[in-house]
Formats: sequence, C-alpha cells, structure tokens
Amino acid sequence: MKILIVLTSHDELGNTGEKTGFWIEEFAAPYYVFADAGVELTIASPKGGQPPIDPKSALPAAQTTATKRFNQDKELKEKLSHTIKLARVDQKDYDAVFYPGGHGPLWDLANDAKSISLIEDFYKHDKPIAFVCHAPAALVKVKAPNGEPLVKGKEVTGFSNTEEAAVKLTDVVPFLLEDELKKLGGHYSKVADWASYVKQDGLLITGQNPGSSEEAAKQLLAKLEKK
Repeated sequence: MKILIVLTSHDELGNTGEKTGFWIEEFAAPYYVFADAGVELTIASPKGGQPPIDPKSALPAAQTTATKRFNQDKELKEKLSHTIKLARVDQKDYDAVFYPGGHGPLWDLANDAKSISLIEDFYKHDKPIAFVCHAPAALVKVKAPNGEPLVKGKEVTGFSNTEEAAVKLTDVVPFLLEDELKKLGGHYSKVADWASYVKQDGLLITGQNPGSSEEAAKQLLAKLEKK
C-alpha cells in the first residue's frame, strides 16, 4: 500500500507577524499509524523541501505519544526536510492521500491548483481522501465529477468555529472552515471542542481537530484494507 501525505508550505499567520505551518500531532500520529502497518509513505508540499511547523504545536501542552516519538525520530525528520513538490505528484502512484492540518492550509492548499486537481483525480479514480482539522480547507474549491462542490451533500467535519475562537484566531484566518463547509452544502457536524471526531462519507474522511488525527488515519487504513 502506498499513501501520499500532503503538507502545507505556508508559514505566515495572517498579518500577526507570527508563524504557522502544519501541526506536528496531525502529521506524526497518522504517519506512525500508516508506517507501523507497513504502508509506503511519500510526503509532498506545494514548495517541496522542509515544510513549516507551527511553533505552537511544539509546545509542551501539545505533546502526545506520537509527537514524542517524532521528536526522537531522526530518520523521519530527515525525510520531512526533503518533501517532494506537489507538481511532481501523480495520483496513479498512490492508493490514497492524507492531508494533515495546522492553520497553513487555509492560505495555500485551499487555493493551490495542483492540490485541487490532485484531490479531484484521487476521487475520480475511486481512491480514499482524508483530511484532519484545518486540512479540509483544501476541499473548498474541489469539484465533484458533476461540477458541484465535492463536499456538497456529504457528511463532513473540520476545525470548528468554537475551536477557532478558543485559539483566538477567528479574526485572523482568511475564512472559518465550519462556515465555509456549510456554505458549500456540506452536512457539517462536530462534537465538543478538542474531542476526537471523524466523519466518513464514501471516499471522503474528515477529522475535526488534532485529537482526531489518529482515528482519521485508522479509518483511512481500514478503508484501504477493505478494498
């Protein structure tokens, strides 16, 4: 089995002067779920090379079993520093794709033409696509084969308005993910802030927040094993 992991290349948190990027837990937990199951993994990003890490995801309060393992994993850190450019990626080389979050995707992956066409291509070829936390932002311009928004009429979740308010970034982000998914016709649902919650609708898997990343990865793996 081969899974593609797509990370953000965006590191500016709006006009705050602060840095953002991908959230370590949302990358590390799924990576190890897949790797421990013997999956062959490729990491890509729009710009290639070292993708930016959200500094807040490295703080003590954000540490989990997976992030602690990542911190000690020199081999994975080396691999991460050499992500391939999205432009070089072809869906035919993979069985599925997984998008970790962090605030970065709201700026770049939401608008990245290659990412958009790649997701559409995976979906068209009956391959599962999974997104966690802010990563469903990568879906906002993705169209289904019938030309309508891919999320329209589908059960979805993603970082909620209340979670965005809790991290005090409601007025910083380019759009609120919950609102955007609803606007596009997605059947958005959520649970309590920070609790694990994953929705699966056909080929589409979405997780609400960092705490949902491991479960989203497990559901993607289970779906692939059934195929």
